Amino acid sequence: MKISIIGQGYVGLPLAMAAVRVGHKVLGFDLNEDLVKRLNLGISHVEDIESTDLAAAIRSGKYHSSSDPNKLRDSEIVIIAVPTPLDQNRIPDLSFIKSASTLIGANLGSKALIINESTSYPGTLRELIAPTVRQNSRDEIDHLFSVSPERVDPGNKSWNIERTPRLYAGLTPEAAKLTKEFYSGFCDKLIAVSSPEVAETAKLFENTFRQVNIALVNELALITRAIGISVNEVIEAASSKPYGFMKFSPGIGVGGHCIPVDPSYLAYSAKKAGVEPRFIELANSVNLQMPKEIVHRIKNENSGSLKNKSVLVCGISYKTNVADVRETPSAKLIDELREEGANVFWHDPLVSSWQGEVSTELTKKTYDVTIVAVLHEVMDKSLILNSSDYLFDCTGQMPLGHKL
Repeated sequence: MKISIIGQGYVGLPLAMAAVRVGHKVLGFDLNEDLVKRLNLGISHVEDIESTDLAAAIRSGKYHSSSDPNKLRDSEIVIIAVPTPLDQNRIPDLSFIKSASTLIGANLGSKALIINESTSYPGTLRELIAPTVRQNSRDEIDHLFSVSPERVDPGNKSWNIERTPRLYAGLTPEAAKLTKEFYSGFCDKLIAVSSPEVAETAKLFENTFRQVNIALVNELALITRAIGISVNEVIEAASSKPYGFMKFSPGIGVGGHCIPVDPSYLAYSAKKAGVEPRFIELANSVNLQMPKEIVHRIKNENSGSLKNKSVLVCGISYKTNVADVRETPSAKLIDELREEGANVFWHDPLVSSWQGEVSTELTKKTYDVTIVAVLHEVMDKSLILNSSDYLFDCTGQMPLGHKL
């Protein structure tokens, strides 16, 4: 089948390679022309996709990337895999989905199945994507519409696109049937739900569940600190219960595209329905406050001032063992440190450059303060320990240092 995937990022490119592996011919569409050029040269920008695999897909004739919307015309399936960020007021921004839907409607030449993988609030497929495609179609084409929210976890080798169970639902039984047939070619387990709204809400709830529990354990870290006991010991003790408990660990906040964003989409949907999402918003507030809380504590433990002190932040990506810096809480941590007048440097062997700065090398006793925000397996713990006389460990994984 001819498959077109709108967006060739962390969701779209792995999906394209999975479809290629089972014999589909895939157009990887992206408006970023520089990205398209790199992809067609066989250069992958996604850690989970090796450049050798991308190059092989290109040589096979099964994959090609383009920014030309005319190439969408003969697609049998079109999949939307574009960003769904928040705006400056933390309100859902569906402009990328709207643009993709407009593009699809204006360029598809015959009936096709249109699947949305982009995370969004309930009603997006039915109330935005389908009407937008229809309004922009040059002919009255009766397209089919379904949703199958992505569940990508960058860097997770155990739960990849094939092994992770996949939800799906169609606006019509025919759309649901064709969606199942497509994904069953490379997904081990498919779960049909009764409506697109159920699938859309389930994806938001998955990550809201994680955000709320991370906020709870972050607040526990503040409580245990105040009463003089170890939060990590408390968590390990609680984890000994064989039922009814799920382990979460405290840290500097939440990062990546999903956990900092999806709860706000669910909260937005709740408010539209007349429900005040107090629990979700409180959890969001706790997690956003963690960098400030950590900097306040470090300041108090360093004579009440960080002005002109050299501070090294270890780990700039949003989680362990990935180079992904989307929504990284380390950014907020660095902002807070600089507001206190600190001279901030950062070290991350997986991230060569970020916001116009480059990763600094670890050297012995160079800094006044070292903060371990994220600990990658490739980091040298002994060098981190010897980089300053004061070490603050946000991860709980260093053998020495001040802990959350």
